[in-house]
Amino acid sequence: MVVRHPSEEPSDLIRSVSRALRVLEAVGQSTRGLTVKQIARRCELTTATTYHLIRTLAYEGYVTRRDDGTYTIGLEVTDRFRELVAAFRAPDSVVEVLHKAAADIGYSHFLGSFRAGQAVITTTVTGQRSPHIEELLPGFDDGAHATALGKALLATLTHDQRLRYLKDQGMRAYTRHTLTDPEALEADILAGDRRGMQTEVSQFREGVACAAVLVQADRDPERRIALGCAMPADHLGESAAEIREHLQATARAIAAQLAATPTL
Repeated sequence: MVVRHPSEEPSDLIRSVSRALRVLEAVGQSTRGLTVKQIARRCELTTATTYHLIRTLAYEGYVTRRDDGTYTIGLEVTDRFRELVAAFRAPDSVVEVLHKAAADIGYSHFLGSFRAGQAVITTTVTGQRSPHIEELLPGFDDGAHATALGKALLATLTHDQRLRYLKDQGMRAYTRHTLTDPEALEADILAGDRRGMQTEVSQFREGVACAAVLVQADRDPERRIALGCAMPADHLGESAAEIREHLQATARAIAAQLAATPTL
């Protein structure tokens, strides 16, 4: 989720490009497809302007017109997503460590970092014992307050930086267990620091738990890396110490691979 601040709008903003991206976002957020008039209303554009924008996007392959006159996301967006995944992906040696970790314990593993000031999942490896959560893919940048991976990254910020982050991003209630009060989240993050592992149980998805540790700290937020794994909620309570030991050992192995990887 990109937060746009009107005060930060560039003086050379190209309005037609901005409007086209708003149209693309509106189409992408609809699972059933939208007509031109529906897109115009959602984007607060005239029908004529929307028609020209949607025709251009269709020509470029970013939206597709269906027989009923509605528009859906086009295949070019899939290509851009694959490129994003490739850009975010950790080095192969690190991915091998994640695959081994997932095979050893059976849980899906995730790496996260800051990108453009937002906590983002950068790499995922699936484990057979973890519930499938369709949102947790590379590029997912919502819900840092509700995921252990996000909390591990937020823990690297100062108190004031965390408050600004939460104010900008909001604290959506994903479940009835989600922490939506900044001070409650602050206490939770501090408790995670003390136990050596950030956790959440049913805060992002009912019946699912996540645990996370920091892999790499750095003055540059975009070089900070967190490691997390997801599991059925009852597994965390039963095996917290084992999971913490596993994550800390995996984090050390990843840090060693990163240190040995030449940087361009």
